[in-house]
Amino acid sequence: MNRKRMGGVYVVEFAIIGVLLFTLLFGVLEIGRLSFTVGALNEVARRGARLAAVCTISDPVVLRRAIFNAANNGGASGLIGNLTTANLTLTYLGEDGSVVSSPNDPANLSSIRFVQLSIENFPFTLLIPAPLGGDITLPVFRAILPRESLGSDGVGGDTSC
Repeated sequence: MNRKRMGGVYVVEFAIIGVLLFTLLFGVLEIGRLSFTVGALNEVARRGARLAAVCTISDPVVLRRAIFNAANNGGASGLIGNLTTANLTLTYLGEDGSVVSSPNDPANLSSIRFVQLSIENFPFTLLIPAPLGGDITLPVFRAILPRESLGSDGVGGDTSC
């Protein structure tokens, strides 16, 4: 066989192996991105519940800080691109786990025992092109913590976050 004619075989072999190699590489990168996003969403839920337990009830700063934004930044999260405060659900729970209606009402303040922050139906967008690409809906992320001060300093004054 002529060495010149064999050069084309190497190109074809590399094309076949290259497709497999790059598919594997991009798959590993996507799994890494997914793992990071899952961990970050877990932390957002935990952080938001912690802030809600110690900050004034229904303070919008709680949700902004939960998604790793500054207190005055109402946009998308700087950590997770398409996460906004609209994706978060903050609820105040009673001793039996039922939702406390009107938590801002001072009469209901004593019935709040737990704070829950959840993230539901969050779409994770794959960067892999079609037909494998698209959105994956991630499972529910939820954190429930016991209430603490709820923004009260115990002497009748409110503390801000």
